[in-house]
Amino acid sequence: MKPKLLIILSPPRSFSSVVSTMIGQHPELYCFPELHLFVADTVGQILDREERRGRNYAGPPGVLRALAQLHHGKQTTGTIIKSGAWLLDRRDWSVKELVDHLLEQVSPMIGVEKSPVTCMNPGFIRRAYSCYPDACYLHLTRHPVSTCKSMEEYFNERKRVQKRGGRNELLELDNLLIWYAMHRNVYEFASILPPGQFMRIKGEDLLSAPDVYLPQVADWLGVRTDLEAIDDMMHPENSPYACVGPAPARSGNDVKFMRSPQLRPGRVKEPSLSRFLDETEHLWLSAQGEAVLGEIGVRFRSDAEVVTAIEGMAQKMGYE
Repeated sequence: MKPKLLIILSPPRSFSSVVSTMIGQHPELYCFPELHLFVADTVGQILDREERRGRNYAGPPGVLRALAQLHHGKQTTGTIIKSGAWLLDRRDWSVKELVDHLLEQVSPMIGVEKSPVTCMNPGFIRRAYSCYPDACYLHLTRHPVSTCKSMEEYFNERKRVQKRGGRNELLELDNLLIWYAMHRNVYEFASILPPGQFMRIKGEDLLSAPDVYLPQVADWLGVRTDLEAIDDMMHPENSPYACVGPAPARSGNDVKFMRSPQLRPGRVKEPSLSRFLDETEHLWLSAQGEAVLGEIGVRFRSDAEVVTAIEGMAQKMGYE
């Protein structure tokens, strides 16, 4: 029996936008934008969380874009506003009721959901599993050095934008520790799942040889593996969410992906972790890093422990 939902688990900057969209272009699948829903129990809590984050619209951008597309067949400022009003009227819905509604809109296709924030906290992953214990879970990985550099680029851009807007503070997070912690959360979750319900894949492998790995993903999900179906997956740019959305919901996916969503052929290189660690002077146990890890119960007694943990996690995934 085919699953109703595929949940992709990955930290930010792990090729998740392009990979999830590629998978969702299969004729039997439908990829939503980032929904950011498993961080709370109810729609009302989701809306309150967005308000605390300073959002000037009703709900996560990905949810609004998905509702606009599925309810109205297009994403415009008008349909986004209507979708926000629809969401406000359902504050008492559970998160599961909202996701179930989205899945009904795309049935009989399998829904594809990827929100990197889900991996930030073990409780978020447990909530996703409690709502969808029969879902398939795909763990998408990326080399820690590439992830770290991409995160740094992202946070620096946010800092630049916030400074321009008059906000000069941005939490300096330890990107390698975030990478480690989020993958640790996924590994611990995966340990409770039977092999057929869980799959792990390196993003570099999939993007370097999509003709090899996309059929494997399709076969795992029990959907078509013929050339036509796989060719559809090679065109993430055909997704209705592979572009910047209308105001006031412009995001919902990685900005760089939305600006250039076409698949780029060629081998994705993997840098050297050992060289990076040797050449980088870094305050591993920063106050911010300790705070982030402390929230999920991860403690290190020394810098050496941090390095050992990161190297061990990388090796488990096949990175050097």
